[in-house]
Amino acid sequence: MRGIYIHCTLLAAIVVGLSACHKQDPVIELEKAAAEIAKTETAPAAPDAGPGLAPANPPPAQQMQQAIADYKAGKMEDTVTRLQVLRATAVLSPQQRMALQDSVAAVMTEIYTLAEKGDPRAIAAVAQYEKMQTAR
Repeated sequence: MRGIYIHCTLLAAIVVGLSACHKQDPVIELEKAAAEIAKTETAPAAPDAGPGLAPANPPPAQQMQQAIADYKAGKMEDTVTRLQVLRATAVLSPQQRMALQDSVAAVMTEIYTLAEKGDPRAIAAVAQYEKMQTAR
């Protein structure tokens, strides 16, 4: 009987260890969030800003696509800023918000890892993220 408990404990430790080793790819998480936001776009139509004027805030799907482009281009500060602005958007559904939060977590994990290795762009992005978090 004692052997069963030891085996179960060992199995549980292995499962926890393997799940902790799973690394999310930020680009994949960003693309998942973009697909979710585009699929269930709930943003109301932007009011007409007048002839020749762009709306003040683009729709969330467009903002997400720009965040992906910024991340792929190595513009980490811009990515962090766009994702934080998007997180503050009130028009997201719960599913969109969860997908966005997963992508923010993956991106920030990658940025913190790069910052620990001394990447100046990542260090600046961490500073920007922390500044935006405390400015609320």
